[in-house]
Amino acid sequence: MFRHPLLLLAAVIFALLVVGLLGIGAFPPSVAPQPVERSVPAERFGTR
Repeated sequence: MFRHPLLLLAAVIFALLVVGLLGIGAFPPSVAPQPVERSVPAERFGTR
């Protein structure tokens, strides 16, 4: 088959990576919306 098994392994890993990226691109996971909570710095309420 191949003379270099590392080349075959690299090709298989690359093919799985490409198929995975195409699968995520075609069927993106759903994201649940969450409210944004921002903290107010403490020095904003201090005396001047």
